[in-house]
Amino acid sequence: MAVHLEEPPLCLPAAGCPGPLGGPAAACGMSRLLGGTLERVCKAVLLLCLLHFLVAVILYFDVYAQHLAFFSRFSARGPARALHPAASSSTNFSRPNATAPSSGLPEAPSARPGPTAPVLPPCPDLPPGLVGRLLIEFTTPMPLERVQRENPGVLLGGRYAPPDCTPAQTVAVIIPFRHREHHLRYWLHYLHPILRRQRLRYGVYVINQHGEDTFNRAKLLNVGFLEALKEDATYDCFIFSDVDLVPMDDRNLYRCGDQPRHFAIAMDKFGFRLPYAGYFGGVSGLSKAQFLRINGFPNEYWGWGGEDDDIFNRFTKIQNTKLTMKRDGIGSVRYQVLEVSRQPLFTNITVDIGRPPSWPPRG
Repeated sequence: MAVHLEEPPLCLPAAGCPGPLGGPAAACGMSRLLGGTLERVCKAVLLLCLLHFLVAVILYFDVYAQHLAFFSRFSARGPARALHPAASSSTNFSRPNATAPSSGLPEAPSARPGPTAPVLPPCPDLPPGLVGRLLIEFTTPMPLERVQRENPGVLLGGRYAPPDCTPAQTVAVIIPFRHREHHLRYWLHYLHPILRRQRLRYGVYVINQHGEDTFNRAKLLNVGFLEALKEDATYDCFIFSDVDLVPMDDRNLYRCGDQPRHFAIAMDKFGFRLPYAGYFGGVSGLSKAQFLRINGFPNEYWGWGGEDDDIFNRFTKIQNTKLTMKRDGIGSVRYQVLEVSRQPLFTNITVDIGRPPSWPPRG
């Protein structure tokens, strides 16, 4: 009896399967293995693509929401930005007194609901952007328009606050003034960039004495103290500065300390030394509490000189001054505000402080 042996079935090689048509069964099994592996790889790639697509959709909607929040904040502070001079690309940052534009401006309060303002960190005790010694000169023409372009972050009325940190003090700079427009332009040109680099929250007040009667510097300083607090009750540091004095080093920080501070300890017109011991003129700084403790400055010194010595004596509590400071000072000042004008770089307050008495003026 013959036994019929059937021929093995033909095996067609899969794509990429080596060997001729009808090759051994081992080659055919390898082909099926490779095909299954490729199928699993394709499924894994497809899953990864789907996951990537889902992540992209989530991120897209998250960024879209952030853009909506940004434009909401932008529109909320739009009216406030119109109050200050527009920023200019022509600002010269190579000058020692120039300051780069801030990354943002203090936001004005808005009645419309919006996102909560971020809590800014405290400003550093030693600001990182200080320059040091400055080149000061008064020969280059200094129009106010140029000073405005150099200080785009200063708001109407000469107010400024750093956009990236919270200062420890709110500073009012008080300038007694009359007929010194030339000096004022240079003061604004140099001091605004310095105060901004020092990371101060501040306002500049020019107290202009009306009329042509004898000048009374100390009384104008008392007026400036009271009028600044009327505008902003948070002022807790007061810098009293003559309009013709500019610091030559921005590391001379315009802040108040535990004791009254004298900033003009060395002036070029005095050979960079004090004219005499106890001199407290030029530029001085007192906290609100210190100023009230000495009852402010004396009002009875008409003309230049004398009031500086009296102020120093109030600090040292010399006996004669202790008697007069109780009746002559911030509690007894009398004046009339004639005009309050908020300029782009300062607030001008014109006041009538009366006339000197008929007897010879003190000082």
